[in-house]
Amino acid sequence: MPTTTQKQKGRDSGKYATPTTTANDTALALRESRGESRVDSRIIAAHLGVQHESSMRSITDYADDFKALGILRFEIGEIQGRGQPERFVLLSEDQCYLLLAYSRNTDRVRALKLKLVLAFREARERRALTDAAYLPGYHALHDEVMALAQLAHDRGSVAGDDVFHCNANKLVNKAAGIGAGMRDKLTDSQQLMVINLQAVIRNTIHAAISGGADHKTAYQQAKDAAMSFAATAGRLLGGVQ
Repeated sequence: MPTTTQKQKGRDSGKYATPTTTANDTALALRESRGESRVDSRIIAAHLGVQHESSMRSITDYADDFKALGILRFEIGEIQGRGQPERFVLLSEDQCYLLLAYSRNTDRVRALKLKLVLAFREARERRALTDAAYLPGYHALHDEVMALAQLAHDRGSVAGDDVFHCNANKLVNKAAGIGAGMRDKLTDSQQLMVINLQAVIRNTIHAAISGGADHKTAYQQAKDAAMSFAATAGRLLGGVQ
């Protein structure tokens, strides 16, 4: 899950201002794009101390090499302070190292290689920790949703299982205040909210079914519990942004 709060639209087609990163920065910012960590080519250029046009020229001149390592995700941004459009690329880890392979192995290039190694390693570790906390609850919720779907089918419902799973995901997102497709871009507080909401919904559905409720009543109780929990948690935490 990403650390950025930049809202993306469509195929990551939002406008982004030129980063102000300099070679003196110790950290290297990554962007999450479709569940994958990537680096803005403008940030690479800033760390190399070269004009972004120079980096873009290498990318376009050797585009086939870069494409052999994955999709080249071109974006349109905005030049800082000038308001002019600027084309850049979100580079994958392998594509970053390929771009550096076209540069002389100077002290600055070696320093950037180290920053890339550390940044991508941290991103992988963070994702592993997040998955360890998120995935068990996600699967447990949808196991309970399967029981809800079976109860509905036993009572004559012709809705497919996917409808029930989709509704459960929508309920989590609505209660957490996040949009569809945003779960890999959540803040730590939002991640915690989603994990807890999955448990609240799962436990409520289980209790309702065990108590003899039909599928509609069980879902409504889960919805009420989720919205109530989100409202209370949001107040106590002062918001989850």
